This record gives sequence, structure tokens and C-alpha cells, in this order.
Amino acid sequence: MKTVGALLVTVIWVSTVAASDGQALFARHCAGCHYNGGNTVNPAKPLTQIYREANGLRTTADLVAKMRRGGGGMPRFTTKQLPETEAKAIAEHIIRTFD
Repeated sequence: MKTVGALLVTVIWVSTVAASDGQALFARHCAGCHYNGGNTVNPAKPLTQIYREANGLRTTADLVAKMRRGGGGMPRFTTKQLPETEAKAIAEHIIRTFD
């Protein structure tokens, strides 16, 4: 029984780590249009810091709000499609990666 409990804890831990991995989530949900931080729909608006900030996307909350509302060719991602923790992980990945 202890083995089953340990396995369950391990599965839950791995699932949590995977769900909060912004890079993997970005690859799954965003890279199709934003490969390497670019923008295939609107090349004038890549994910680099200078362009994000010029478009009012300065914080994690700003990026999550953009994911939620979509627009300009970007689909909207509801909390059912992209839970809050995953949206935040993606936003943090964008901020860390595309400066």
C-alpha cells in the first residue's frame, strides 16, 4: 500500500511540474503563431520586450489578460481552455525568454 501511495504522490508531483512548465505550455499553445518569439499573424508585433511594452504588455497580468481577450488575429483562451496557473506560467516564460 505504501508503494501505491508513493506512486500517487509522484504522479501528482510530475503532473504539477508539467502543468507549470511555461516553456512546454508555450510550445503547445503559442509556438504555432509565435515561434521563437515572432508573430506569424502580425510580424510587426513579436514577443520581444520592446514590442510587448509598446503594446501595453508589461507584466504577467497584462499577458494573461491578452490571452483571455485575444484580438488582432489571436484567439481568446478561456480559463477552461487554459487554466490560470498555465496562463501565468506561459506569461512568465515569455517575459523571461523574449527580452
